[in-house]
Formats: sequence, structure tokens, C-alpha cells
Amino acid sequence: MKTKVIVDDMTMKRAITRITYEIIERNKNLDTIVLAGIKTRGVYIARRIQERLKQLEGIDVPLAELDTKPFRDDVKVEEDTTLITTDVNDRDIILVDDVLYTGRTIRAAIDNVVSLGRPSRVSLAVLVDRGHRELPIRADYVGKNIPTSRSEEIIVQMAEIDEQDAVLLVENA
Repeated sequence: MKTKVIVDDMTMKRAITRITYEIIERNKNLDTIVLAGIKTRGVYIARRIQERLKQLEGIDVPLAELDTKPFRDDVKVEEDTTLITTDVNDRDIILVDDVLYTGRTIRAAIDNVVSLGRPSRVSLAVLVDRGHRELPIRADYVGKNIPTSRSEEIIVQMAEIDEQDAVLLVENA
């Protein structure tokens, strides 16, 4: 198993800043936005976007933590640990995740959001898009496009839980 750092902490910071600027540019009314981080690393990325929005635009965007496990089609877990204090009705929900791969986690996240209400729009921000979709899902905001083979794995490390910011490419033999 060979591991290679393909995104360092500075590059990750730039990618998150770029996503934030794109969110600002594409959303006329930032007051309707809710950032919904997909547990676990998507929540940390969403928090960083939330901080950058506050620095750049001076607004406090609500943050939700979505648990997709109860909504998955492969693994069922009864307990839903979703944390959301904002009504999703008529809001622009931006789902935030670390890696977009097959699209199944995003489908589960969308199911979770619509179970809570009827948002006016749902969009997707990901740090890494690695391809290999199994569902017709596309990210609206992408930090890095990193094409991979199916035998490779992308691991996102966040300083909050992994002690460093990095994106690793793992080649499984």
C-alpha cells in the first residue's frame, strides 16, 4: 500500500477559500443559506466555510450537522445524530462533504434534508471530487478534481481530528 500526500495544508486552505468565494458569487442572498456539513469531515469543512463567510461578508450563516447513516441504502442505523437548529423550509441548503465518489452519501444527505422540510434549493460543495459516480450527482462547488482509479482511495485529514490538514492518495495493491 503506497500513500502519497496530494494536497497539503496550504492548498487545502486555498481550496476552501475558493469554494467560499464561489458560494458568495453564485448566491445573491446569503441570508437564505444554511451550510449542512455531512458527518464527520464535512462538518469541519462547513465550519471553515462558515468562518470564511463571516470574515469576508460579515454574516453568520447557520450550520447543520447531517448524519446520513439512517438514510443509507447499504447500512441502516436507527439513531439519527443530525443537529440542525434552523428551519430548512424555503432555505438554500448547501451540503458540504469531504469526498464525492459514488454519490450514495449525497443521496442519503438529500433524503435527510427533505425529511426535515422543503428547501427552496439544495446544492453541493465538496473538497475533492474523485469521479466514479453510481448516481447522477454533480457537485456545484469543488475544491479539487482528483481523478482516481477504483483501486485507489482518497483520505481527507482535518486538523480538528487528524492533527493535520492533508489529502492522501492511497494505492491499494
